[in-house]
Amino acid sequence: MNRTGPMISALLALGMVACSAPTEPSQTVEQVAPGAPGVMPTWSNAEKVAIGTSYEAYDADGQFSDASPTAPISKVWFSLTKDRITEVMWGLIHEAQIREIEIVLVGPNGIVEPIETSLTLDGMPRPLSPAPGIGLFYPSIDQSVQFSTFTDPDRDSLIVKVDLLEPLPEGYQLFAYIDPALANTGSADQAKITANGIHAFEGDAHLFARLAGEAEATMSIGYVGESDGLADLADGALDQRHQLAEEPVNVACLIYLCFGEQSLLPGEPAVTTMLGYESTLVIGFGNTYDQAKQNADASASKNALNIYSKYADQWRTYLDSLTELARLSEVSGDGGRLAYMSAINLKIMEDKTHAGALIASLSNPWGETAPAETPQTGYKAVWPRDFFQVASAFVAMGDEDTARAAYRYLPTVQVTEDTPGNAGVTGWFLQKTHVDGEIEWVAIQQDQTAMPIMLGWKLWQDGVISDDEIAESYRTMLKPAADFLVEGGRPNILWNTEFEASLGYTQQERWEEQEGYSPSTVAAVISGLVTAADLATRFGDLSDAETYLAAADQLEANLENWMFTTSGDLGDGAYFIRITRNQDPNDKAMLGDNNGRPGLPEDHIVDGGFLELVRYGVRSPVAPSIQGSLEELDGAHEDNLRVRYEFGETSEGWNFIGWRRNGNAGSGEDGERGTNYHEIDGGNTPGQRGRVWPFFSGERAHYEMANLEHLLTRHSDNYPEVVAPRARIGDLVASMEVFANDGLSLPEQVWDNVGPNPFGYAFGEGSNSATPLAWTHAEYIKLLRSVSDQSVWDHYSIVANRYADSPRNLPAD
Repeated sequence: MNRTGPMISALLALGMVACSAPTEPSQTVEQVAPGAPGVMPTWSNAEKVAIGTSYEAYDADGQFSDASPTAPISKVWFSLTKDRITEVMWGLIHEAQIREIEIVLVGPNGIVEPIETSLTLDGMPRPLSPAPGIGLFYPSIDQSVQFSTFTDPDRDSLIVKVDLLEPLPEGYQLFAYIDPALANTGSADQAKITANGIHAFEGDAHLFARLAGEAEATMSIGYVGESDGLADLADGALDQRHQLAEEPVNVACLIYLCFGEQSLLPGEPAVTTMLGYESTLVIGFGNTYDQAKQNADASASKNALNIYSKYADQWRTYLDSLTELARLSEVSGDGGRLAYMSAINLKIMEDKTHAGALIASLSNPWGETAPAETPQTGYKAVWPRDFFQVASAFVAMGDEDTARAAYRYLPTVQVTEDTPGNAGVTGWFLQKTHVDGEIEWVAIQQDQTAMPIMLGWKLWQDGVISDDEIAESYRTMLKPAADFLVEGGRPNILWNTEFEASLGYTQQERWEEQEGYSPSTVAAVISGLVTAADLATRFGDLSDAETYLAAADQLEANLENWMFTTSGDLGDGAYFIRITRNQDPNDKAMLGDNNGRPGLPEDHIVDGGFLELVRYGVRSPVAPSIQGSLEELDGAHEDNLRVRYEFGETSEGWNFIGWRRNGNAGSGEDGERGTNYHEIDGGNTPGQRGRVWPFFSGERAHYEMANLEHLLTRHSDNYPEVVAPRARIGDLVASMEVFANDGLSLPEQVWDNVGPNPFGYAFGEGSNSATPLAWTHAEYIKLLRSVSDQSVWDHYSIVANRYADSPRNLPAD
């Protein structure tokens, strides 16, 4: 028997099916389900292998509307782990409506767990749409169950197509288990069986679940962990069925999947397929019961293959429009597979109500330990830093429209006098928001205020936005941001009322847990001010231009004075530290606790943030402070302080290398306790450990590219000093590709083999942090563009030219 399900492209036409009822000895049907409220709700595992949604195009104004070429706009997203559907969103991209959908095989002795799972992608050798098929193999019956998940491009519906090569053996049956989390919570849902399906709802969020075709499905409703049907199926039969879950708590639904041989709907074309038996689950969403049912019924009445074909064709049209993607694939190590999936995943992670609203990840990190009693966005939110990385990647792969929409979205998340609850300084960009601009976190991170300036200047230079548009946005958005970076001031919004911002001193650096002077933050601030000065000069604000440049020059002149220790406890004692809370990097001042880890002296903690100085052009790759810090970044320190890890060789012979975000990082699992980061009680533990982040392989590769560019100005292409960085760049491109999982999704973190591993992760396997992480996919795309161009994509020549003759940029010899 074939253990791997056939490719998604072999989807069946939706047929009329005739099916028998499930095994139901002595079945009792009760009106009201017992067992409320059910177990405490949580979110889902974040180890996603794939995400999906319908591709939608902008209208002439760069928005999603009824005038869009792909209208009507479908606003349903989903994610998949290795064996189930997790977190289905509808409406806004962060608004979860379903926690998970599981295909459950039941045999004479109860529920049967799959021993192997497999995943197939649409398109060979490169994926062409986000339409993976998941195969579940059951050795006890020597049979696979294949299910394929996609959305209806014409309406707000999710389709789950379950296929068999042959009928299940006698005594075996399949169910779909649906755990709603309507209105982005899991604790206030109600459900009832009505018409030919199940209606679940909370407030004005409704779903209607049914089977396609005309078969009458056997269904039941209950409370999770109490009467949801899973415990009842332990004896191999659904003995108890319930029609109504009337208390607004944690409900779940069970639908028996009836299978039959295919027969085409009237008027549908014949389809050649190797599959013989199917059952299709359709879930519609809406603001009312009628809307949800109408969407579900409309999708259920269509040929599933035709729905899928339109879904896939729209994605292929988008991929074909990416003018740079083919050449990026040529310099990849995997033939473009990860490049194409990166393009798909990045576009998926855009909201479809607020065009250009780019989120960090379609996941909730360590979600099964995150309470779902109140709404949470997880990483389904806007951080201007991640946003900047992703918008830049869209330009790198040839999608100027999305980059332009993203830039036009940015005023939504900038603090102004009209920002709700703000009584303090303006001009800075909010730390974290919902896609509609609703405020979530309000710490000041100065790189997140500098990066929109850098993005605007870059898009203007590349011709993505016009002279008129940059002039207007400079006046209304970028100048206030630059003024804030120079002048600082005190915020007064929500809890943030005591901090006083000043030039280069950030309330939080890019890891959102320490305040002070950070090389990565200051790199962005210098670059933001230099580009702002160029814009100010362009538009006649010469006084402002002088102010911005003077501030940038002050920071550049003091980078080493403030952030480079000469008496550190690592290596030779001379290196950039991660962050300092004053202007003395040699005083061994204590940093604050971070994610359960007690704070350590500042000179004990290194990270790769200083490489951003090279990327943006503030420092030369051969500057003594840069060269001197590489040894400590790569040093074999004790595991708590160590940053670089080697994972061996890839099958192609490349060295497989990764870095943690910094020493003493605590944003990860506690192997000793066997617990996830920030467990369900809200507490952190001292044993938590932040693991290896794949996008640091890209950051290091960009440094190597800058170094290669420098060497090529002095040596021929085959000079030994040139060959070595070329090889290192190849290693790092391959490393990012190996870090991708079976669905070609790149995680936030991968397991580094340090400490106990009760989770069963393989060395280098993605952990339960956030997958796919948009920043990581963006870094990979930009790395390929840099390799293809033989020049660092994020390099700001205007910054590099200003500081080229800085004495701090001159090589030691």
